Amino acid sequence: MKFEEITIDSKVYPGEYLLHDPSQEIVLCGAYIKVEGKIRALRRGELLEDKVENFRKIQLNKRERKEKAVKRCGGCKSR
Repeated sequence: MKFEEITIDSKVYPGEYLLHDPSQEIVLCGAYIKVEGKIRALRRGELLEDKVENFRKIQLNKRERKEKAVKRCGGCKSR
C-alpha cells in the first residue's frame, strides 16, 4: 500500500478512502472543496474537515486490490 500526496491536479472523489496524517487513520472522503483547499471526511462516525495537506491518497496494486475484493457465496446463482 502506497500513499500519494494530494496536489491541485489530483482528483479526489467522494466515497474514496484517504489517510488522515495527524490522526493516522483511514477516513472516507465526503467532499473535496478545491476552492477552500479543504476535505470533508467521515472518521469514526464523525464529520471531519481539514486542510488538503493533511490527507494522502491510498494507492493499491493489483494484488492488494484483488485481496480486498468482496466475494459472494454464489448460493443464489443456482436458482
